[in-house]
Parts: sequence; C-alpha cells; structure tokens
Amino acid sequence: MDAHGKTEAAVLVPVYEEAGELSLVFTERRMNLRRHGGEISFPGGRRDGPEEELLTTALREAEEEIALARTEVEMLGALPPIGTFVTSYKVHPFVGSIPPDTPLAPNPMEVARILHFPAADLRKSFEMKRLVKRGIPIRTPTYEIGEHLIWGATARILGDLLERLPA
Repeated sequence: MDAHGKTEAAVLVPVYEEAGELSLVFTERRMNLRRHGGEISFPGGRRDGPEEELLTTALREAEEEIALARTEVEMLGALPPIGTFVTSYKVHPFVGSIPPDTPLAPNPMEVARILHFPAADLRKSFEMKRLVKRGIPIRTPTYEIGEHLIWGATARILGDLLERLPA
C-alpha cells in the first residue's frame, strides 16, 4: 500500500468494547508543542530507524505517550497508510484492541489528556469542513465531539476505520 510522504511514522488506534459499545482512545497534544500542538491524534510518531518495524513504532509510541503496555494490546490489523501534506509524513495505522479497564496515563511532556470517544458518536459527528490552517484553506473530513475537533490525517484514519466497521 502506498501513500505520499518521506518520513515513515506509525500510530496505534486503540479500541475497546464496553457494555456492547465500541470506543476509541485518542490523545490531545499539549498546546506548547512545536508540531501539532493542541491537536487530537492517535498515539504514534516517527520510526526510530529503518530497522524498526512500523508496528513496533506504534506500540513504542503508545507506551511512551499514554503508558499503554504492549502486552495489553491485541493486534487486530492495519489500515492503509495516510500521507500528510504539510509535514510529508507517511503514517501507518495499526488497530489494536485493549481491555476497557486498561490503566492509561498521559506523558506530561507530550500529552495534555487522554480522550475516549464512542465509535457511534464519532460516526454521527462526521462533517466535511473548510478549515484555515497556517493561513491555507483546506477542505478536510472532521469529527467534532463537544469542543474536540478531529481533522487532517487523524480524521482520515478514523474514516477508514469507521468505513470498515458495521454501523
């Protein structure tokens, strides 16, 4: 599977089921971060080197960002990679199931808070929007729950996942 982007990165899309409802785990990045400050994303980041497997990158980053132990993740599969336009990343998403009571803790250096959203609420909140980012207008898929706006690569990954899930 191919996507544009020069820098290889990977994210983990943590999902869990509780009381028959599927939910997803996101991070809200700290506002003072140089890249993507304040944005909502899945835990993830750059590959450490060409020898590191992308799945290992996703699991390592989830451990670093939200203290999600690799042993708590049951891998369900991978989604097609997504290219980012401004930063030129090629992001490889991996979907993993976690127990609903898994203890998570935000890394205070990177993550402002951990967010949990039911898949049904995310699906209902979908909207194509015109946003202006860095002075450039873009049309992007968005998901908005309360004051939380998911857009860009994270929204595209989320859309790919929701298309594959039963309604």
